[in-house]
Amino acid sequence: MKIDMSTEFDQVILIFEDTGRRLIVRTPLEAANALIKEWPSDDGEEFLTAVKACLDVMTGKASSKELRSAILRAANEAGVAAVAIIH
Repeated sequence: MKIDMSTEFDQVILIFEDTGRRLIVRTPLEAANALIKEWPSDDGEEFLTAVKACLDVMTGKASSKELRSAILRAANEAGVAAVAIIH
């Protein structure tokens, strides 16, 4: 199975209120790292959908647009500020 972690999408800037940390997410790998290492909660439905979307994009089963959308929904669910940048 071929895995592609470098597919890029229009970036999302995540701002974590508790730490003030800002992350720019533009690849499935960056998204997965943010979800696994930085996310304030790991039990939401949208969180799980976003994690699955990371894997689906890496294995060619979903588009990067679907992942970007999933990240924005997960951020909303978790109370993480998200700034969507569109080029």
